[in-house]
Amino acid sequence: MLVRLLRTHLRPYRRLLVLILLLQAGQAAANLFLPRINALIIDDGVLTGDTDYIWRMGGLMLAVSLAQIAVSITAVFVGARVAMGFGRDVRRDLFHRVTSFSQQEVDLLGAPSLINRITNDVQQVQMLVVMTMTMAIGAPIIAIGGIVMAITTDVGLSSLLIVSIPALLVVLLFIISRMVPQFRLMQTRIDGVNRVLREQITGMRVVRAFVREPEESARFADVNDKLTHTSLIAGRLMALMFPVVMLVVNASTVGVIWFGSIRVDSGDLSLGDMIAFISYFTIILMSIMMATFVALLAPRAAVSAERIVEVLDTDTSVRQAAEPVRQLDEHGLVEFRAVSFSYPGAAEPVVSEVSFRSLPGRTTAVIGSTGSGKSTLLNLVPRLYDVTGGAVLLDGVDVRDLDTQLLWDRVGLVPQKPFLFSGTVASNLRYGKPDATDDEMWAALEVAQAADFVAAMAGGLEARIAQGGGNVSGGQRQRLAIARALVRRPEVYLFDDSFSALDLATDARLRAALRPWTRDATVIVVAQRVSTIADADQILVLEEGRTVGLGTHTELLETCPTYQEIVESQAAQGVGA
Repeated sequence: MLVRLLRTHLRPYRRLLVLILLLQAGQAAANLFLPRINALIIDDGVLTGDTDYIWRMGGLMLAVSLAQIAVSITAVFVGARVAMGFGRDVRRDLFHRVTSFSQQEVDLLGAPSLINRITNDVQQVQMLVVMTMTMAIGAPIIAIGGIVMAITTDVGLSSLLIVSIPALLVVLLFIISRMVPQFRLMQTRIDGVNRVLREQITGMRVVRAFVREPEESARFADVNDKLTHTSLIAGRLMALMFPVVMLVVNASTVGVIWFGSIRVDSGDLSLGDMIAFISYFTIILMSIMMATFVALLAPRAAVSAERIVEVLDTDTSVRQAAEPVRQLDEHGLVEFRAVSFSYPGAAEPVVSEVSFRSLPGRTTAVIGSTGSGKSTLLNLVPRLYDVTGGAVLLDGVDVRDLDTQLLWDRVGLVPQKPFLFSGTVASNLRYGKPDATDDEMWAALEVAQAADFVAAMAGGLEARIAQGGGNVSGGQRQRLAIARALVRRPEVYLFDDSFSALDLATDARLRAALRPWTRDATVIVVAQRVSTIADADQILVLEEGRTVGLGTHTELLETCPTYQEIVESQAAQGVGA
């Protein structure tokens, strides 16, 4: 997966990669040339007392060193640019893939995990690319060149490489093979920490209301301890790697000095060549050590790449038709034809064989007990989920055959849990209609019964809204979400229990103001309160996902026992019609 991800997203940077390779090759050549110059200075300058030769060769060494520095800086600069571009591209592709998901894929992968994959996992792979560009590309060039130069310097001492290099590689492979499972487990446990932390921060009020701080602290401590334990195992393996590498390097250097001094004493090797060989030997092992440093990052990056590719390979269950319909003749006719829906792996369908029509200029209400499939039914219209049986039609066309942008332009959805984005009141209202004027926004706020409190906020339309609408109440949040849908002036309005946080008086005023605003539009309302839907043109009653009643309020009171029970129970509680 790692190779596939790198191959795919580094393809646009092929020319820069070739440039980096050339720069690293130039740096390696300069690095390998310096010990040879040093050997000549010792043998032909220092030992013979030729000062002019020392100055000349010293100047050459300085020039080579300066060239090496310049090439190295350029290579690092270009490599960093490639790595940053790679990370940006992967995050962009992940973002576009995630935003194309239906709710089904988001539920399957989990929001905390998706966030972690777009941030932490991309960072792990990006770090590997940075180190590869700046270190790993040059390491094999230096190692191979160093071996060649060492052999040309002295064949006898070069035999030590046959022992040192395999020993180093065996140790590295042994440690890395045990690090991979730990890094894979670590990423999973990071997801777990993110999930628990997200739940606790989001549900802070619930935790405090039920005095569950000790239990939640224990739950977080459990996932945190598991992550710590896994991280410690991986950290110990990582900490073991460098001492073992240095042990092999130092032991090999001792061997070179030992056997090299014998060859110098016998006259088979000059002092300068011995020092050069030690330099080459050190360069070879240090290049392997640099590759080892990159190898430390590779296991975790490989695990992160698997998680990234899993998201990129996940197709949305809501797909655009091959030849979508891009124009509709009618205006807002919604029809459900024997619609059924089941969540993946569910034993029973949530919605089963539901059929009804909702006409422009009329209001259809959906009511039923908790878990009867009301919200699921509504979510099938804008294709947050796709039906598993039957069809949902808009103006006589199956929504699965419509161009998705056309479908979403025709539909205005107010979700069950209203969500506001950080910004201003105006930026939230313009979310569905970027060119909305101030007059249009104030008109929508008037209908949504939100104009008074918005006008009282500092800045009015430019008043700040915190992330998620945290600085406004639940009822204000709902009314702003309703106003956001109204600003768009869509042909189909979907209200998913959007009046539940409103008091009865505000609810009544809002519904009265909605009638002239939605006079020519199709309105489908999911509600819990009978008073909210009593004046609807038709009411669909659901029980366990099936239709048990369809008609007006008066008709259902006479013919539908389930509706009668709902009305009676709410009347007894003082919330009925």
